[in-house]
Amino acid sequence: MNDLDAAIFDMDGLLIDSEPLWQDAEISCLGPLGVPVTRDLCRASAGQRLDEVLADWYQRFGWEGPNLEEMHGRVMEEVTRLILARGQALPGALEVIASMRAAGLKTAIASSSPPQLIDAVVKKLGIGPVLDLTHSGVDEERGKPDPAVFLSTARRLGVSPERCLVFEDAPAGVTAAHRAGMRVIAIPSVVGPDHPAFAVADQVLASLLDFNLSELPIA
Repeated sequence: MNDLDAAIFDMDGLLIDSEPLWQDAEISCLGPLGVPVTRDLCRASAGQRLDEVLADWYQRFGWEGPNLEEMHGRVMEEVTRLILARGQALPGALEVIASMRAAGLKTAIASSSPPQLIDAVVKKLGIGPVLDLTHSGVDEERGKPDPAVFLSTARRLGVSPERCLVFEDAPAGVTAAHRAGMRVIAIPSVVGPDHPAFAVADQVLASLLDFNLSELPIA
């Protein structure tokens, strides 16, 4: 505890069971345009910003009709609707955030999702009172696996990156946290725990229910 000042949480797939809902939204919005979107393709881009994902898919597959900005709006509208209707806190999520706050750490969400979706999830889970701030990767020049969203979050919290503990579920997020010089706990959701990106994590857990601060290796 003495070497930590803040706990930073990813959101999608870590705090809320939204990754399948993202997949549903992307498939339902892009499939009718002839884009061969599959769940495997969606999983491969988990943790990345939607604008970057759509730009990559457009370059690879192309489509006629709506431009990238319009498609971004369509997917965001659908995933927000699905999360508000069906989203559930993942096991241990609310308890770990509360325990970090109770232990005296500052707490924040650093997500690739746009601010409006972060706000919707915070409201859905009722976690606003136990968060110091939220920060969206869309406000950065580059998204995860670039470390910018985590470095900006630490700066806004007023803490040093090396005194931050990050909780992440996706390879891109784990890589970003490691590049930021932060300690990172991986709780894989979209790929298996043997993914090479998780090799840099301080711990790889099956669930947030398995997290115990007293068992965190000393930095």
